[in-house]
Amino acid sequence: MKERVLITGASGFVGYHLVKNALKNNLDVYAAVRESSKTNHLAKFDIQYTFPDFSSVDALAKDIEDKQYTYIIHAAGVTAAKTEEDYNRVNAQYTLNLAKAVLQSKVPIKKFIFLSSLAALGPLPTLNGIITDDTLPNPVTAYGRSKLLAEQKITALPGLPLLILRPTAVYGPRDTGIFIILKQFSKGFEPYIGRIEQHLSFIYVDDLAKLTVSALKLPIKNRAYNVSDGKTYNRYALANFTKQVLNKKTIKVHLPLLLIKALAALLQKLYARSNKTPALNIEKLSELNAVNWICDIKNVTQDLNYLPEYDLKKGLENTFAWYKKHNWL
Repeated sequence: MKERVLITGASGFVGYHLVKNALKNNLDVYAAVRESSKTNHLAKFDIQYTFPDFSSVDALAKDIEDKQYTYIIHAAGVTAAKTEEDYNRVNAQYTLNLAKAVLQSKVPIKKFIFLSSLAALGPLPTLNGIITDDTLPNPVTAYGRSKLLAEQKITALPGLPLLILRPTAVYGPRDTGIFIILKQFSKGFEPYIGRIEQHLSFIYVDDLAKLTVSALKLPIKNRAYNVSDGKTYNRYALANFTKQVLNKKTIKVHLPLLLIKALAALLQKLYARSNKTPALNIEKLSELNAVNWICDIKNVTQDLNYLPEYDLKKGLENTFAWYKKHNWL
């Protein structure tokens, strides 16, 4: 009988790749999605669907008991929300509810993997140094703070077979986040905020998915690991590799920081009474303009046998091939 994995956030960008890799590893996959989620892109997979109520520990525990999962990968969450309370409810409280449900159910879950984010630790304030797994957290956004809060809440639960992964900026096929800036590069426009020097890190989505699924069966528990491709990139690398892959030229523009701050503040006011969130706000600006997002992956490579296959150039080649095939560009 196949071992069974629950993957939350399965209809999302990272979730799709988790489902694909779990199936490749001969796991019986249950995809946790919302009733309103678009799942057409998952239709080709031989999977089951479940629609958990993350607001209820009892309902979650019953779902775990009914389905008898072997593993859980919790990738559900929000990256854009109106208030800090909204971030905390979905990213922290719902994560805690699921973890509590595991313990309440008495089902012998072998591993609970929580996909957190490097944003939970936050960037370093200078170019010197590197973010380690044990760096003192200093998140600069409500999203990062909510992920940190989730980590703190679930690590305090005794008996949870927990593993936390903190990926840096994730990109790849189906991504809509970094795609926004990649699309600008593809059109020949290369914008930057100010003229600061930056050290950035990235991870290709398939490397993250493979690591996550393979970690299910490893004995390591009660640890948190930062995850990137292990490289250091300057702020121009994303555009430079894009130009190489697409054989394009761009016009490089450095926009004044004060101008972008004013724009971010204006967008926040304009969206204040809307259900939508602006693509840019003051906090997001702090994250985008942070000088050092480099993280140490020594521990994850040693403990979880992680060997990234994709650097940024190779990953972008695959990503742009997918974007073109599916008419995103």
